[in-house]
Amino acid sequence: MRRRRAVAAAGAVSAGLLLLSACDQPTPMSTVTVGSSSVSSEATCGGEDKVLTTAEIQKCLQDKDVDTITVDPDETVRIGVDPEVADKRWTILMNGQQLTDDSNKTYRTVPGSVFFNAQYGAQGDSTLVTVKAGDGKDDSDKATGLWSFKLKKDD
Repeated sequence: MRRRRAVAAAGAVSAGLLLLSACDQPTPMSTVTVGSSSVSSEATCGGEDKVLTTAEIQKCLQDKDVDTITVDPDETVRIGVDPEVADKRWTILMNGQQLTDDSNKTYRTVPGSVFFNAQYGAQGDSTLVTVKAGDGKDDSDKATGLWSFKLKKDD
């Protein structure tokens, strides 16, 4: 009886390991934090070090099914990425347009008011903010992953 349990347990462990090895690895995370609230997401598109085509990027920037966070314009918005994204260099896009220079730091801070200022391309009370992972070269326009978030203006 004891031997059957041991064999069954070994079989269950083996099956579990087989299933885990078949799973895709999760893509790196990006996080937006405002005050004590934050949202995190895996890549909306890409994230596996393959350069995305212009068509893939444009399609991804049209995706409406993204996490939302409320932003008081007087607060500071902190945007962070996993170290493996930082190593490839990354930038912040606002409504598809580059907002910051590329960086190899793991987080950036931006005043909340920027995301609702027409001078920076904002329109209305919400803004699509996208983290664009690069290909590791300074000032490259190539993208290997996109993480998008909707920032909604707090009344």
